[in-house]
Amino acid sequence: MQARLAIAPIGWTNDDMPELGGDTPLETCLAEARQAGYRGVEMGGKFPRRADALKAVLDRHGLRLAGGWYSGTLLDSDIAAERARIAPQIELFKALGAPCIVYGETAGSIQGDRAAPIATRRRLDAGTIRDYARRLTELAEWCADQGMPIAYHHHMCAPVETEDDLDALMAASGPALRLLFDPGHMAFAGGDPLAVIDRHGARIAHVHAKDVRADVLKGLDRDRESFLDAVLKGVFTVPGDGMLDFAAIARRLADAGYEGWFVVEAEQDPALAPPLDYAIKGRTALTAALDAAGYHITENRDEPSR
Repeated sequence: MQARLAIAPIGWTNDDMPELGGDTPLETCLAEARQAGYRGVEMGGKFPRRADALKAVLDRHGLRLAGGWYSGTLLDSDIAAERARIAPQIELFKALGAPCIVYGETAGSIQGDRAAPIATRRRLDAGTIRDYARRLTELAEWCADQGMPIAYHHHMCAPVETEDDLDALMAASGPALRLLFDPGHMAFAGGDPLAVIDRHGARIAHVHAKDVRADVLKGLDRDRESFLDAVLKGVFTVPGDGMLDFAAIARRLADAGYEGWFVVEAEQDPALAPPLDYAIKGRTALTAALDAAGYHITENRDEPSR
């Protein structure tokens, strides 16, 4: 079983809340990611959008592009419009050899709205989910035909948030629609991450390794506080620093036959959670879990330096 380790830049700079690390240079993020022992990084808002420029900056730090977010709007738009919007990112990611585009539905999402309480997120009825799943499948098939698959990101405060939402989407969509599995978001939504792997493991194409702090999660007032309020309170952290059992998660993913990138991702206030320290902490815990599950971690055996 092969695994690769990457990290998301959101621990250094939060694109949804520029006050969190907004003044941190991209070079600092990439240098520290490499120093922590990672060989891959997901795309962030400060990254160049030209293939030659992006390749140059990643090569300078010995990093590969391990995917990245796309703000989808297919729920409220049509397939032709979505193809046109995603096409430039497909070409960029193909040029950089990325494994996939992370599709996050932003139509009707309140994940970036600090004034919107968690409990007010958009909910889809069965008929809407079926139609959405059909159109997502068509988009996913087209993206795969272009040479760049998409991996659907279930996400807090988005239209597909809970375990039931995800089950309905997977049941109504075709196999071309692959899944990004994020145990932190699923636990935040009240779901069982291990059960999600059991049911949908064959469609998992990308993994975000995110942990959750139980005390923060328990103390949230979902009728008054927003997703971004929860982030500022520190609801998310790196593997090994929260409530989730990543050894069990890694074993279950191995049992499901998952091979690919594991991306450490934990949006936190970098002033309270120093990014390099947490990058090393997350890598150490995740490496131990993957090793115990029988994974061979490729291109990632450099030890972190301080």
